[in-house]
Amino acid sequence: MPAPTSAEKGLRELRAGLSEAVNDAAIRGRITYITSHGRRLAAIVPVAEAEAIEARQQADS
Repeated sequence: MPAPTSAEKGLRELRAGLSEAVNDAAIRGRITYITSHGRRLAAIVPVAEAEAIEARQQADS
């Protein structure tokens, strides 16, 4: 069974497992959403995805 492509972690949980979330993004291509009170605030994403977003934004401007 393939690994999930995303996860959600609260700020407290993320503080304890930041290196795991970064490794998941870098090695497995997994997105980790950072939440506070159940609301998504930010995300740790693989570099390739972030660069693709930046390229699309530059092309649109």
